Amino acid sequence: MKKTLITLMLPLCALTLNAQTKAPVKKTTTVKKPITSAKKASTAGPIVFKSTLDSASYAFGNTMATSMKNDGLASLNYDLLVKGLKDAFGGATPLISQEKSQTAISNLFITVSKQKHAPAINEGKAFLEKNKLQSGVQVTASGLQYQVINRGTGIRPKATDTVLVNYKGTLLNGKQFDSSYDRNEPLELPLNGVIAGWTEGVQLMQTGSKYKFFIPYNLAYGERGAGADIPPYSTLIFEIELLKVNGK
Repeated sequence: MKKTLITLMLPLCALTLNAQTKAPVKKTTTVKKPITSAKKASTAGPIVFKSTLDSASYAFGNTMATSMKNDGLASLNYDLLVKGLKDAFGGATPLISQEKSQTAISNLFITVSKQKHAPAINEGKAFLEKNKLQSGVQVTASGLQYQVINRGTGIRPKATDTVLVNYKGTLLNGKQFDSSYDRNEPLELPLNGVIAGWTEGVQLMQTGSKYKFFIPYNLAYGERGAGADIPPYSTLIFEIELLKVNGK
C-alpha cells in the first residue's frame, strides 16, 4: 500500500463579475410612481456580450464559481473579490502576500470541506471514543488506537526500515477496501512511505506479531481520502501482520 501524498493545491483563477448599481427608488404616495418604476425595470433587458472578452469574462466567473460551489463554498465577499481582480490587473500592491493568500484559500476550503463531511468526521470521532473503552485497546499520544491479536518475539522496525506485511483494511461500516490476504501476496514497503498511522503503528510491533489498528482520519488519508474506495475524513481499521524487517 503506497502513501497518498495529500497536497492541497488551489490555483488562483481569474474571475470577473459585472457589477451594476441602481439608484434607490424614493417612496411616494402617488399611484403613478410604481408604474413608472416597473417600466424602467422592464427596459433593462438581458446582458449583451459585445465581444469575446465579455463572453470570456462572464465564463471565468461562472465556471469557477460553479466549481467552488460544487466543493461546498456557498458565497464570497464579492466586493473584495472584485477589488482583488482590479488590483491584480491594475498592478496595485496586493493587500496580503502571496503566501498569506494561499493560506487563506486553503483554510477556507478546509473549513468548507469539514462542514460538508461533518457526518463522517463525527462518526469517526464517536467510534474512537467508544472503541478506546474496549478491553485490550490501547491509545498512543497521537490518537492511534491498537489491539494486540498475536505478539511476536522478533525485532521491532524503525521508520527507515523496509517491512514485509500481510494486511486487511476496512471502513467503519465493515466494507473492505484492500487485502493482501485476498491477493495471496504479502506486501513489501518502506515504513516511511505509508500513511502516518502505519508508520507509527508498525514500529510498535515485533516480527511475528499481528495487530489491529484503528486509525483516525488525520493519521490516514485526511480530507482527500483515497480514490473511490476511501472517502474523505475516513477513520480506518487495519489488521496488520509483520512478517519480516529488511528481509530478515
